Amino acid sequence: MKETTDNDRNQLTQINEEELTHIDKNGRPKMVDVGEKEDTARVAVARGSIYMKPGTLDRIKAGSLAKGDVLSVAQTAGIMAAKNTASAIPMCHNIFITGVEMDFVLDEENSAVHIEASASTIGKTGIEMESLHAVSVAALTIYDMCKAVDRGMRITDIRLVKKTGGKSGDFTGEYDRAE
Repeated sequence: MKETTDNDRNQLTQINEEELTHIDKNGRPKMVDVGEKEDTARVAVARGSIYMKPGTLDRIKAGSLAKGDVLSVAQTAGIMAAKNTASAIPMCHNIFITGVEMDFVLDEENSAVHIEASASTIGKTGIEMESLHAVSVAALTIYDMCKAVDRGMRITDIRLVKKTGGKSGDFTGEYDRAE
């Protein structure tokens, strides 16, 4: 691992206060203090896709994979992932999640499962990471449950597509392929 030099720290210090909120004045990681922020209602929606062989998608639809109902397990895994994001992402705050919804679209034309997670909270910090984590773990769960028949599956395009609430305001992804 490369050692951080004084010059590196000076360069980071010039931009970190406005742009890199998880970097302190010495160029080291820090958790942002959100104690003074107002509680607001926040929602974040993330999407991603997993591409596979047509036969794998057929088996998901038919429920004929040995490990069971792939989408039900992936839905549960996504919800659990949202609830445990702070355990996996070092600088995330533990937040009170008011809801998580998972949706799966089977795309026969492209032999894919498109995944969407919507997470909500009322609090001092956003919920984007929770929705992104939910999509990521749901996709990994689909991979895990189907890998015996298709190790070539490809997880792609995990991204935030919408965020509402908080000091920075609303966001809608400007290059969302699914819309």
